[in-house]
Amino acid sequence: MLLELLSDFQISIPELGRIEARTHPVVVLTSNNTRELTEALKRRCLYLWLEYPELEHELEIVRLHAPELGATVTRKLVEIVHQVRELDLKKPPSIAESIDWARALILLGADHIDADTFRETMSVIVKHRTDLDTIAARVGVTLGPPIADARRTA
Repeated sequence: MLLELLSDFQISIPELGRIEARTHPVVVLTSNNTRELTEALKRRCLYLWLEYPELEHELEIVRLHAPELGATVTRKLVEIVHQVRELDLKKPPSIAESIDWARALILLGADHIDADTFRETMSVIVKHRTDLDTIAARVGVTLGPPIADARRTA
C-alpha cells in the first residue's frame, strides 16, 4: 500500500476503490534504524540521518510536553537518557520515550530520580530485555544506591 502511494500517488481500497492524491503526498517514515527497508521502498525515499538533539534542546522538548515535572527531575531524566544512548543497545531511547518517561514520573509523583525510581521505571525508555540488563548494570551504578541504603551504610 505504501509503495503504491509513493509510486502512483494513489491507494486502492477494495471497499472504496481507487483514491488518487490531488497533490503529491509527502510521506515521512521513521525507523530509528530498527527496520530493514525494502529496495523498492528505498528507491522512493530521500534518506535523512538525524542525530539526537543536544541535551539542552531535548530538555526544552521534554519541558514543553511535560511542564508539570520539576526542573531538577527533568534535567536528571534527560541526562540519564543521554547516558543510556551512549551504551551499545539494540534500541536506544527516542525523544518520544523521554517524554513518556517524564509523564510516567509525573503520574508517580516523583520529585527526584534515585536508583529505585530508575529501576522501577526504566522499562518506559527501554524496550528490549537485553537492553534492560545492560542499562541496569551500567547506569544504575552511576545513580548510586537507593537513598535509604545510603543512610544505612553511612
